[in-house]
Amino acid sequence: DQRPVARRHGRPSVSEATYGAGDAPRPGRLRGRLSRGRGCSRAGCLRLLRERAPVLAWLPRYRLRTWILGDAVAGLTVGILHIPQGMAFALLTSVAPIYGLYTSFFPVVLYMLFGTGRHVSTGTFAVVSLMTGSVVEQLVPVPLELNSSSPEAADFEAQRIGVASAVAFLSGIIMLCMFGLQLGFLSTYLSEPIVKAFTSAAAFHVTVSQLQSMLGLRLPRHTGAFSLFKTLASVMENLQLTNVAELVISLVCLAVLVPVKEVNTRFRQQLRTPIPVEILTVIIATGVAYASSLNSRFDIEIVGHIPAGFPRPRIPALHTLPEVAGDTVAITFVGYAVSVSLAMIYADKHGYSIQPNQELLAHGISNTVSSLFTCFPSSATLATTNILESAGGYTQLSGLFTSLVVLIVLLLIGPLFYFLPKAVLACINVTSLRQMFVQFQDLPELWRVSRIDFAVWLVTWLSVVVLNVDLGLAIGVVFSMMTVICRTQRCSVLYLHLSTIRPLQLIQNCYEVPGVKILTYNGPIYYGNRSFFRADVNRLLGLSPERIRRIEKARKAVEKREREAIRTVVRSPRTQCHVNRQTRLPMCTSPRWLMSHVPPSSGEGCCEHVIFFGK
Repeated sequence: DQRPVARRHGRPSVSEATYGAGDAPRPGRLRGRLSRGRGCSRAGCLRLLRERAPVLAWLPRYRLRTWILGDAVAGLTVGILHIPQGMAFALLTSVAPIYGLYTSFFPVVLYMLFGTGRHVSTGTFAVVSLMTGSVVEQLVPVPLELNSSSPEAADFEAQRIGVASAVAFLSGIIMLCMFGLQLGFLSTYLSEPIVKAFTSAAAFHVTVSQLQSMLGLRLPRHTGAFSLFKTLASVMENLQLTNVAELVISLVCLAVLVPVKEVNTRFRQQLRTPIPVEILTVIIATGVAYASSLNSRFDIEIVGHIPAGFPRPRIPALHTLPEVAGDTVAITFVGYAVSVSLAMIYADKHGYSIQPNQELLAHGISNTVSSLFTCFPSSATLATTNILESAGGYTQLSGLFTSLVVLIVLLLIGPLFYFLPKAVLACINVTSLRQMFVQFQDLPELWRVSRIDFAVWLVTWLSVVVLNVDLGLAIGVVFSMMTVICRTQRCSVLYLHLSTIRPLQLIQNCYEVPGVKILTYNGPIYYGNRSFFRADVNRLLGLSPERIRRIEKARKAVEKREREAIRTVVRSPRTQCHVNRQTRLPMCTSPRWLMSHVPPSSGEGCCEHVIFFGK
C-alpha cells in the first residue's frame, strides 16, 4: 500500500485536506451510482407513464355517478358550439370550412389523453386562425379569376390547406422541442397585460377582416404592416358594391346573436346550459337559403360542398417550412400562452394544479398529429372553455362527448350545410370575440394598481392594431422586458423601524434608535442600478459629495499619522517599548512584535498608552 499512513487509518493526508483530493469519489462508487441511475423499476416506469399520459392517472379514479352527467352535458354543449365556430374560423385561416371541423375533432381527442387542464377546451381559436390565415395569404394568394367549380379551384384549396398544415406541423415540432428542453417557463414572459392587450387588439383585426364577407364584397385580403387600415380603406372604396342580400343576412344574424349571447352571459348561474344560438342560427340560415335559392337569385356566397367521412392522412407541404418558420414561432408562443393562461385560471379556481411542460407535450402532439389529417394550428379557446366550465364539466372526459358530436357531423350531417351563407359564419366570428372587446373595462383598475402594467397594455394594443399581429406582439414583449429592467433600476429605498420592521413613514409617534439606520431595497443590486441605489442611500442618510469628501480626507489623515508612528518605531533596531500599566499590555522588546500587534487602522489615540524609548 503506497498511500500515506494517515489515509490508511481513515484520516486524510495534509495534501488531500488542503487541495480536496479526499472528497473525490472512488471509481467503484461512481460506477455504482451510474448503474443505479440507469436502473429502471416497474414503479418508476408506471409513474413516468402516468406523468406523460395523464389519462392513466385520472381515469381510474373517475367518479362515474358524480361526474358523468356534468361532463356529458358540458361536452355536448361545447361540441354543438364547435360546429359553427370551426367552420367560421376556417374562413379566418383562408381554407375550406370542412378543415375547421377536422381541427375541432383531432386536437380535442389528443388533449383529452395528454393534457392536464380539466376544464380546457381545445380547437380552433380566432387569433391563431387569423395569424395562420395571414401566412396562407402570403404564400398562396387568391387568383384574380377563379371559378369555384373548376379543377384549378380544388388544386388551389389543396395548396392552401397544405401551407396551413405545415404551420401546424412546425408549431407542434417547436412545442415538442421546448418540452424536451423543459422550457415551459417561457410562458411567463407573456404577462397578463400582454395577453389581454394582444387578444383585444387581435379582435379588431378579426372584425375588420370579416367586413367584406358580411357586406358581400369580393376583395383581396391584406397582410403585413398596417393591414387593418388597408382593409378598411379597401372596404370603404368598394362600399357601393355591397350585396344587399348578404348585408340583410348579416344584420339579422347580429340582431339574433348579440342579445342571446348577452342573456347567456348575464344569466349564466340560472341557466344549466347556455342557449346554443350559433348552431340554431346556422340551421335556420341554411334552411332559408335552400328554400329561397338565395345563392342563385341574389348571388350570395355559400359554403358549398362539405365532404362526408373521415379525412385520409396527408403529408403537409413540408417544402414551405423555411418560409413559414418566422411566423410559426409567433403562432406557437401565442397559442401556448393562451392555453396555459386559461388552464392556470381554471386550475386555481377549482383547486388543482397543471404542469406547464406537460401542456407543451399535449399541444405539441395535438398540432403534430392533427397536421397529418389536414388540420391547421389549434389551441385552447376562450369561449368554449368558459362554456365548458359554466356547463358543469369536471374532467377531461368532456372532450370525448365533444369529439363525438363533431364526428357525427363529419360522417353524416356535414353535406347538409351546403347552402349555408358565409355571411352567417362571419357574424359568428365577430360575436364570438365579445369577451375580448369587454377587456377595456379592466383598464381603470389596471391604472390604479400599476401604471407600468397599464403602459405595457397600451403599447401592446397600439402596436398590434397599428402594425400587425405578430410584429405587435414582439414589440409588446420587448417593451415589457424593458419595464422589468426599469423596475429593478429604480426600486425604492425605505427606512425601517427597528421594532416593527415597517416603513418609518407609515408609523406615527415613533423615534429612531440613535446611531442605527435600517434601510430596505426592494430589488437586487447590480451594475444597472448601483448609481441609483447610492444616490438614494446618500439622500436618506444626509450625505453629500462634499461631506463624503471631508470624511475621506480625515480618514486618510488618520491613516497617514498611523503609518508615520509605525515608521518611527521601526527606525531604530534597539527600540524597546514599555506598556502603560493601566492597559496591562504585554511588554515587547522587538520591533517585529510591535509591527504585528499594532493594527494599521488604529484610532488617533492608539499610542497614548505606549511609551517609546530611544538608545
